[in-house]
Amino acid sequence: MKQVGRELGVRYVLEGSVRRGGNRVRINAQLMEAETGAHLWADRFDGLLEDVFDLQDKVASSVAGVIEPELQAAETARSASRRTSNLSAYDLYLRAYAMSFTYQQRQALALLEEAISRDPHYGPALGLAAQCCQQLVANLNASDRDAIRRKGIVFGRRAVEVAGDDAGVLADAAMALAVPGEDLDAMIALVDRALAFNPSYARGWYISGFLRLWVGQADLAIEHGEIALRLSRRAVKNPTFLIDTALFFSRRFEEAVPRLRVAIEDQPAFPNPYRYLAACYAHMGLLDEARGMIARLRSITPEVMVDLLLPYRNPQHRELFLSGLRLALGETA
Repeated sequence: MKQVGRELGVRYVLEGSVRRGGNRVRINAQLMEAETGAHLWADRFDGLLEDVFDLQDKVASSVAGVIEPELQAAETARSASRRTSNLSAYDLYLRAYAMSFTYQQRQALALLEEAISRDPHYGPALGLAAQCCQQLVANLNASDRDAIRRKGIVFGRRAVEVAGDDAGVLADAAMALAVPGEDLDAMIALVDRALAFNPSYARGWYISGFLRLWVGQADLAIEHGEIALRLSRRAVKNPTFLIDTALFFSRRFEEAVPRLRVAIEDQPAFPNPYRYLAACYAHMGLLDEARGMIARLRSITPEVMVDLLLPYRNPQHRELFLSGLRLALGETA
């Protein structure tokens, strides 16, 4: 494997094999680090010989979908071990990417701004910086929220300008620009463009699902969320949260409740699942449970109501969420 890496000039190698038994075919695939021989990912695919073309399409889609997040994680770990005094724009981006997954948005944004100062046309850094700004805007206690919002819009628009056919940059920019109030239909067109470039981009499907949810298409949001999960669960911080919230807006509260509980356990510092679970309980008439969830929410943020930051175009969806929170708070719905 080391020799292959040296001769090809690559750090990672995807290898596989095909075995046939009667009318059945098994394809094995694994992603490896060339220098160490470490396995990053492995899977197998079984099918019938007469369905071999469908099997090939399944393998191609699955492998393409998993490679990007697995390599992102491997490259992030590699960057973290580098000397801080010798960081390129790429390494700064990778470190910021890791921080953004643990809700250290301000620290991540500082690294990204340094990366952008070194390379003003670095699309991934611009897209992620826009995302960090969008997430910081959600902190209602931030004294510089308006300035961060304006900065995020600038980063997002610059990301679109330099994106070209980079699906990741286009999708990040679409998500970041949709929240501060850019035209949702235009942002959906942007993420559709990203997925046309890379139909196996799991994060792109996840972002597309949220944009569909925000325009009121809950069923389509669930469909896109399921595609994202099938392609890769590592591509986003809260892989099931999109489907959880879409179930809530579909009034499928009993289905949403156990999923939201899991989302909270997976990411206890992320406030939104607490809000949706409290609203679920309230609409189900479980007011004690709703109040208990509000108490847990207040242990991580003083802000319960988020009316100013809701991007939902459907007024019924917006009111369903806010009325649930009001009930959970003991206010008149």
